[in-house]
Amino acid sequence: MGQRTSWRDRARDALWWAQDYVYAGAAQLRGVGRGHPEDLASGSGRPLVLLPGIYETWRFLEPLARALHARGHPIHVLPGLGSNLRPVVESAELVAAALVDRRLDDVVLVAHSKGGLIGKHVMAFDPAGSRVRGMVAVATPFGGSRYSRFMPTRSLRAFGSGDATMRALAASAEANTRIVSVYGAFDPHIPEGSELAGARNVRLEAGGHFRVLAHPRVLAEVIRAAE
Repeated sequence: MGQRTSWRDRARDALWWAQDYVYAGAAQLRGVGRGHPEDLASGSGRPLVLLPGIYETWRFLEPLARALHARGHPIHVLPGLGSNLRPVVESAELVAAALVDRRLDDVVLVAHSKGGLIGKHVMAFDPAGSRVRGMVAVATPFGGSRYSRFMPTRSLRAFGSGDATMRALAASAEANTRIVSVYGAFDPHIPEGSELAGARNVRLEAGGHFRVLAHPRVLAEVIRAAE
């Protein structure tokens, strides 16, 4: 019986993995189309700041952003992040500067993957972190990923648990109480998972690293944090 269950789990994970890359491919295609982030900047609700993952633009988070904007939340996009290839520390400085320049206070960060590391760095180490009410981070490698050492680029290898920035983030637990970490039952990129001690951890009965962004629980958790 155990062996049959194991094979079922593997088949399920393989299906989730395939669906994950279909979703990621569609999101990348959406990124080459026209998108005007200024269209989302209006609203009287609590401001939200989008922090996409590595090799992603804000368009990965666009469906979620539009649903939140429809509820009255101004959505702030940071074009300066580009495809998010800079080191976490540099990107965090850019985010902190944007919070100050745009006079944003009591904001909620909405982050995917690496974006969650950037958001936590702002919250933990920058004075502008006091402007952040909280963060909902989806599929963020808070504990690193053992796969990072096999990656071909420095920006991907930086997700190793032994990286200096990753160690500093892990050691700074005070900010965790303001973080909601949402993650799937299976993540092909983060075998360690995204559970974060002291945070509100939400484990979805779904799998994937990208596709979980479309899970209705993610929207519900951002609404809970913001409203």
